[in-house]
Amino acid sequence: MDRLMDSLVRGYLKVREDNQGQALAEYALIIGLVALVCILALTALGTNIATALNNIAAKV
Repeated sequence: MDRLMDSLVRGYLKVREDNQGQALAEYALIIGLVALVCILALTALGTNIATALNNIAAKV
């Protein structure tokens, strides 16, 4: 009976450790996607903002 309990506890701990690694990988993917979206948005907006500021400077 003790061997069965030991085996179950070890199995549970192994699964728990695997899930923590999986969660870390998922968070890393989410952060990477958010960073990519931010970079793309800032690149597009940066170009538009630069154009608008150049137009204002040309009129002044």
